[in-house]
Amino acid sequence: MPLNCVVPKPEYSSTGAVEGSLEMTETVLAFPLPPNSQPPPKLGPYPVTLKFEEVVYKVKLEQQEGLCWGTWKAREKTILNGVSGVVFPGEILAMLGPSGSGKTTLLTALGGRLGGRLFGKITYNGHPFSGAIKRRTGFVAQDDVLYPHLTVTETLLFTALLRLPNSLGRDEKVQHVERVIAELGLNRCRDSMIGGPLFRGISGGEKKRVSIGQEMLINPSLLLLDEPTSGLDSTTAQRILTTIKRLAAGGRTVVTTIHQPSSRLYHMFDKVVLLSEGCPIYYGPASSALEYFSSIGFSTSLTINPADLLLDLANGISPDFKNSEQGEETEQEQKSVRETLLSAYENNICPRLKTELCNSDRIDSERNAENYKSEQWCTSWWHQFKVLLQRGVRERRFEAFNKLRIFQVISVAFLGGLLWWHTPTSHIADRIALIFFFSVFWGFYPLYNAVFTFPQERTMLIKERSAGMYRLSSYFLARTVGDLPLELALPTAFVFIIYWMGGLKPDPVTFILSLLVVLYNVLVSQSLGLAFGAILMDIKQATTLASVTTLVFLIAGGYYVQQIPPFIVWLKYLSYSYYCYKLLLGVQYSEDDYYECSNGGPCRVGDFPAIKSMGLNHLWVDVLIMALMLVGYRLVAYMALHRVRLR
Repeated sequence: MPLNCVVPKPEYSSTGAVEGSLEMTETVLAFPLPPNSQPPPKLGPYPVTLKFEEVVYKVKLEQQEGLCWGTWKAREKTILNGVSGVVFPGEILAMLGPSGSGKTTLLTALGGRLGGRLFGKITYNGHPFSGAIKRRTGFVAQDDVLYPHLTVTETLLFTALLRLPNSLGRDEKVQHVERVIAELGLNRCRDSMIGGPLFRGISGGEKKRVSIGQEMLINPSLLLLDEPTSGLDSTTAQRILTTIKRLAAGGRTVVTTIHQPSSRLYHMFDKVVLLSEGCPIYYGPASSALEYFSSIGFSTSLTINPADLLLDLANGISPDFKNSEQGEETEQEQKSVRETLLSAYENNICPRLKTELCNSDRIDSERNAENYKSEQWCTSWWHQFKVLLQRGVRERRFEAFNKLRIFQVISVAFLGGLLWWHTPTSHIADRIALIFFFSVFWGFYPLYNAVFTFPQERTMLIKERSAGMYRLSSYFLARTVGDLPLELALPTAFVFIIYWMGGLKPDPVTFILSLLVVLYNVLVSQSLGLAFGAILMDIKQATTLASVTTLVFLIAGGYYVQQIPPFIVWLKYLSYSYYCYKLLLGVQYSEDDYYECSNGGPCRVGDFPAIKSMGLNHLWVDVLIMALMLVGYRLVAYMALHRVRLR
């Protein structure tokens, strides 16, 4: 909650840090430059004072009550309970605590990525979170979300092209990428693929460094890191923290969660927030933590890592080991320790913290006069589209044009061509069956492939949109356009093979029109698959829905059931397979064409039962209906992506 107080005003530097703390430099990136190279161009970061007051976060839980089915009782669980603090430019604030203490939740809230029942006040130079702050904030999540088929250099380069402003040329952005690679020690694996669950790539520690490098590229004013040293050896962890320290020394505000740092890592932090079950039990300089806890009766004669003592206390374990015979403290004693720590926090730290928060208000008021730009994109829509399209093609170059998928389509085409080999014109039923096979196969195959598109990229989409890297419209269009080469190349090869092997009408115009109808059907089918995937964002659920839908469309497609009862006839008008089937029939035949009947005489095509039930009139209406489906399904998919929660 806001605090009203009058206190003496300490002296602050122009960047907002207390005089005598870290010296603020004018460097943009703290990277060692190669010999005879020019310093990196300045990107114009500005100092950010991060202040959070009485932050409370609650989640609703549902639990079954009694033995009656359907009887539920809603209750709330408090994840964060009154956490306050302030971080000035040039400082590193470390949030410590055992697993489940709320560290990641608090970090997510500070990054503007936490929805739900969040109370309290979080400000950035006195302003609430905004798009301008979002694009000046670097957020490194605990899980490394990276494209597996891109190399390290490609991953960082595409990030630079998307997140660095248009005022920098491509060569300058490449230079930034090279500096980050050198600083993080990624030269050895720069041309290696990231890797994923299906194939081996770079190590876990290298992935973590790539994730940090992506945020270092934008020269953030505020850098938030969730467990940046998890999974790293001590030397690599030291190197990462040294780099972060240099970034902070350049005028950046850094907040990080860390589970159990080594002693030398702990002493690199300026401030520490210690959480126990969502409640703060210490806030202040890292160097003063042991002295503080000693003053309230929690001291130890052993020379230990300060972080170990802090984590023991957060778990309710006192350092004097009263119950050393059992080797552990009882639950009641742990509760007593926590109550003592919470009481000491209220009596000793809260007054000092309120003073510090009030002092920061003056700095905020001074910075309010500065130029505070409204939300704007640092790159144009067209630039984002081009970069995303290029990245998507490179990422899926192995997945899309894999040999198994090509073999699958080509083998089906040849097998179908052999089964319908040069079907005589008199066998009109077999020809109609081949035409229906066209509409069914290329109505369902693209749908099942498209269903996986957005659910597989959900975590990446959330990560990049939360960072304000691009507009959703540029991503959506680039993602769908990038899939077109394969989505259209395979059906084209399929039609080329099976059309002539099957002995359909040997006319170039008819062949081209048939191919266009099949490709049109592919786009509509893909659109429906994208919509299913975007709405559900779960592969299993989307696949199940797609299976039910395709079964209904198959039955109502006009081939198996020619006289559908009136009360359910509307189903066939929802099936794009029905319209594709009708268009393909209209391309191959007209109602006044004739074929050789079984008795040897000519029969009118329009009188054949399968064609008579479909009708070959008003084909342009069917084209327009499929166009509405194509546009409508894609709009539904786009709007569904807007509903994806960015956290």
